[in-house]
Amino acid sequence: MNDEIPTMDGIPATNWTPFRAAEAKRAVQALDQDIKKAEQAEADEWPEPTALPNASPPVATFESDLLPEALRGWVMDIAHRMQCPADFPAVAALVGISSLIGARAVVQPKARDDWQVVPNLWGAVVGRPGVKKSPAISEALRPLSRLQANEIKRWQLEHEAWALDCKVMAMQDDANEKKARGIAAKDPAAARALLEPVDTPREPTARRFIVNDATVEKLGELMQQNEWGTLSYRDELYGLLTSLDKQGQEGSRAFMLQSYDGNQGYTFDRIGRGTVHIPRVCLAMIGGIQPGRIQEYVRGAVAGGGADDGLLQRFGLAVWPDVAGEFVHVDQWPDTPAKQTAWAVFERLAGLQPASDTEPVIWRFSEMAQDLFVEWLVPFEIELRGDELHPAMVSHLAKYRKLVPALALVFAMIDTPDSGCVIYEHELARALEWGDYLRTHAERLYSAALRPDTHAAKQLLSKIKGGNLKVGGAIPKSFTPREVVQKTWAGLDSTDAVYKAADLLAEYGWLEKEVTASTDPLRRGRHSTRYWIHPRLLKGGA
Repeated sequence: MNDEIPTMDGIPATNWTPFRAAEAKRAVQALDQDIKKAEQAEADEWPEPTALPNASPPVATFESDLLPEALRGWVMDIAHRMQCPADFPAVAALVGISSLIGARAVVQPKARDDWQVVPNLWGAVVGRPGVKKSPAISEALRPLSRLQANEIKRWQLEHEAWALDCKVMAMQDDANEKKARGIAAKDPAAARALLEPVDTPREPTARRFIVNDATVEKLGELMQQNEWGTLSYRDELYGLLTSLDKQGQEGSRAFMLQSYDGNQGYTFDRIGRGTVHIPRVCLAMIGGIQPGRIQEYVRGAVAGGGADDGLLQRFGLAVWPDVAGEFVHVDQWPDTPAKQTAWAVFERLAGLQPASDTEPVIWRFSEMAQDLFVEWLVPFEIELRGDELHPAMVSHLAKYRKLVPALALVFAMIDTPDSGCVIYEHELARALEWGDYLRTHAERLYSAALRPDTHAAKQLLSKIKGGNLKVGGAIPKSFTPREVVQKTWAGLDSTDAVYKAADLLAEYGWLEKEVTASTDPLRRGRHSTRYWIHPRLLKGGA
């Protein structure tokens, strides 16, 4: 039996009275008030923190008139019914259509020059999970999926007929061999004629409209069968980008880089596989990626090294739109006439033929469009040669030499296919509007590298506000960069990154930096750095 007398705030329970209970309660309340006053006094000693600058530059809003008329109603209907940014289905639709054109048609942007641009486009949609990146891309690529399904059905019928032809030929060979045995002694020449090999029919192949996940070697084989181009759709681009960064993937990376040009050949030399030559490597590409992933990749891609070779900059149709906070529940049937009009464009361009077995159809600018192109190109080239732009942006914008005329060609082949291979001024003007729109998204994309301290500082501030910086189960009043690194947060996984982020927070008043000299004789001359957290953050203040 436990004989210990229970107590309340040090007062034996046997002496409890209503008066003493009230007195103890007042004492506790007074202590709480003293603590709050002390905390408030401590907070008053800190300067008022100021908001960090916006880490993500503003981007242009997608307008429906950026789209060709034949796609406009369909794409905007997808965005409305899904309640997602129109940028997502718009980019996917244009990339999908560009893959149907492939290298079958090219534009020569100069009036008296044989420079040719293949309109295979690369696009990426950036957005956090849950903003319907993948559903929007999939919906915009549904016409390609239907074309692929119909192609598989056609191929199956042809392959079954081919298999039967092969069996019949095998039976004929057996019969001829048996007959040749019977006459070999009497008529050797006739027997020899019976044994002459007969050309077997070529095995039919299916056109690939979409390739989802293939090794580069397999992709090379597919492109041998689809020499005028195809589409690579990766639901998550980050996996592809990082896989190409790995040691030993230099050849694969070179193949992908060359596939963007659309008109260059490529040769694989492999033990076991032998030599595989592809006369024309033409690939369009589309996929989605999360903001944190693209920020991480951008920082590495522009820092120099293996990833700094222009692969990322080839994604000219990279969009990172703002996502509206409000949501409207939409439950309605698709706009059937708009859908039929758009899908008819896909079906028409799927039947597009080159000028010959080896040459594409050549498109040119009209006289007015040619003047407009020169009017844009000259100041654009001068800007690229200046010193105001970051090298990463220069590398990205340099790809607009292809992107702008390629978009103009795509727009012309969508809306005015019977123009006699002439691209008019309004189609080039729309392509230039796309260039202005996409440039704002590129600036947001590369801000992850151009202003990394701001991104990391915002992330660190968010972690502190959310109570994630716990040490021993409690939120500390201060921390060292090493303690943050141990959390292994993306973007804050090195002491250098944490120092830069914390220093910026200290500059804006959210932290206070304390540097002390080491007292260890063996570490003489060295200093330790600790950051004290603004009391407002410890109390959950914004």
